[in-house]
Amino acid sequence: MIFAKVIGTVVATQKDKNLDGKKLLLCKEVDHNGNPLNSYHVAVDAVQAGEGSFVLLTYGSAARMTEITKNAPIDAVITAIIDEVDIRKVSK
Repeated sequence: MIFAKVIGTVVATQKDKNLDGKKLLLCKEVDHNGNPLNSYHVAVDAVQAGEGSFVLLTYGSAARMTEITKNAPIDAVITAIIDEVDIRKVSK
């Protein structure tokens, strides 16, 4: 899974029938603090995310394991909207 920020939508009028009714969002990978990285993903939205949302993406074959993505030709799905990342310091 990876951290990402939703930066836009993707509209496709001609697509595989298994993508009908699915919202496609453009996501930019970010680090745990929300700082932008260099990669982008188009992901199916499984959690009602919107532009500006800090999200968790699942990708690869695991992306086809949600209720709305079964049997769909997808490589990335938004599986969570992140409220907070809590990193505790570990003493050596």
